[in-house]
Amino acid sequence: MKVCDIGNLSGGEVLSRPIMSLDYQELLAEGTILRKEYIEKLSELGIREVYIREEINTEEVVLLKDEIENNFKEKVRTVIEKHTYTHSKELVELSKTADNIIKNLLEEEEVIEKIYDIKERIADIYEHSITICSLAILTSLKMKIPQERIHDIGVACLLHDLGLRYLTINYMNKKLEQLSELELSEYKKHPVYGYSALKNEPWISELGKNIILYHHERLDGSGYPLKATDIPVEARIVNVCDAFDEMICGIGCERIKVHEAIDHLRKNKDILYDGKIIDIFLEFTAVYPAGSYVLTTEGEIAIVLRQNKNLPDKPFIKIIYDNKGETVLQDIVKDLSVYDNIYIERVMENIK
Repeated sequence: MKVCDIGNLSGGEVLSRPIMSLDYQELLAEGTILRKEYIEKLSELGIREVYIREEINTEEVVLLKDEIENNFKEKVRTVIEKHTYTHSKELVELSKTADNIIKNLLEEEEVIEKIYDIKERIADIYEHSITICSLAILTSLKMKIPQERIHDIGVACLLHDLGLRYLTINYMNKKLEQLSELELSEYKKHPVYGYSALKNEPWISELGKNIILYHHERLDGSGYPLKATDIPVEARIVNVCDAFDEMICGIGCERIKVHEAIDHLRKNKDILYDGKIIDIFLEFTAVYPAGSYVLTTEGEIAIVLRQNKNLPDKPFIKIIYDNKGETVLQDIVKDLSVYDNIYIERVMENIK
């Protein structure tokens, strides 16, 4: 246990003591995993220090390093916001950004062999666009899509939600069913708005424009705005990556856990989404990202340390509490891939 200044928290830390208000009301319980929004609220309430558990080193594998991702995100934000207010021609710069993301991914060793820790989070449309660009590029590489089409996919991902910039309704962390009929109708037009803004631009291919238009279509015709069923394979790739990241960010839906988003994809294979693409996508997506606290079928509480190659739902875990709720003082690490009878039952929000 250690005392930590609230300004030094980044999210993911675990409280070792409850946080109390001035009138002794419990704000957050011992064992709460701190999210960024919790930290911001605590800071607003004037709380300066908290007690957190000593950090356990985990081996997180990320799509892009933080500094690189932030640079790309700011580039996309600057270009798109300038376009929204001035109809700037500088959107063509995102073509280079897509190529730079492809280049950065390809510089990683065994890029298509790794399992990546993609975590649920609150994200704006710029971070979301960078993430699905990376996910779609990885999926395309594993599918051996030609390089020029991967470029088109990357560009379309960075611009796929351009149409959301023209909306005035609040859609974050809401199910579409919670929107009024008028709001829902407006929200479902955003692929058309994005497509219309780019349809006369010569620097983006027809394939890229169609990906933007089709990125919310579904195989069974339940998507929007066209209710199309004949969807280009490149758009199908983006459909899967976009749906997954929207679910774990709360964009146009309530935010859910990574394993819940994966369950949704599995249940809707060859119904809403291309089953072959889902199988490939899930080969490199960790079901339980490193740093997650989980309950095993043995009744033990553990933290996910790192992933197992080719087994995204069977990571290495470190036992924190035994099945009686007692703190485990020894360093017990289990490789779930060698156990036929031990699985992760669920992800824990709070641990004690």
